[in-house]
Amino acid sequence: MREVTNLALTGREIAGRKVAALRDQGFIVGVVYGKTFPAAKVQAEYLSALRALEAVGYHSPIELELNGKTQLAMVKNVEVDAVSQRIINVEFHAISADDVVTAETPIEITGFEQSEAHKIKLTLLQVLEDIEVKAKPADLPESLVVDASKMESLDSELTIADITLPAGVKFADNEIEMEQVIATLYDAAAEAAAQEEADKAAAEAAAAAAATTTTETPAAESGAEAAATEETKE
Repeated sequence: MREVTNLALTGREIAGRKVAALRDQGFIVGVVYGKTFPAAKVQAEYLSALRALEAVGYHSPIELELNGKTQLAMVKNVEVDAVSQRIINVEFHAISADDVVTAETPIEITGFEQSEAHKIKLTLLQVLEDIEVKAKPADLPESLVVDASKMESLDSELTIADITLPAGVKFADNEIEMEQVIATLYDAAAEAAAQEEADKAAAEAAAAAAATTTTETPAAESGAEAAATEETKE
């Protein structure tokens, strides 16, 4: 688990279209709300907020400093400008240390370099990057580690059943499919060779079709010319 990250906020009165001026001045605007926390409009210095948001993502709690008090929270939504790719709005959900919260947690695969599959040049393809878990804020893991060191052949795969949850952590979905695949293997060299053969066969087929068309066209044209000659004689 990572240490709790802090972010200093200040309250704001400006809202609506006028917040564009705050953004131009180097601020991110946002809102903090919660079950027992009255919704509050806030702003933060852009670079400080960016570093904090990158540190916690959606999976770790953040400690907000507002009006001389601290408040534990989770990031619920981050809005990014489609053109500039700058963060323009953030939603924080205020929580308490005893709340059980849901967080989207990254899945980290380790040990593949030590596996037999790696030794025979197979490539690991991770198809599930994160998963929702629930726990008290202090128990939320930074990531869920899955060991790939025992992967051997193309038939090997990693599933949710291979995840060992830390103490106090559960999957958010009580009916989650434990056989859902996290990662598989493929032979990049073999697939490249197969694609090369397929491309070669397609090129040969296209050349053959073109040759057939070229051969048939003069015959068709000769027939047309003969018909035209007969009409002229008549």
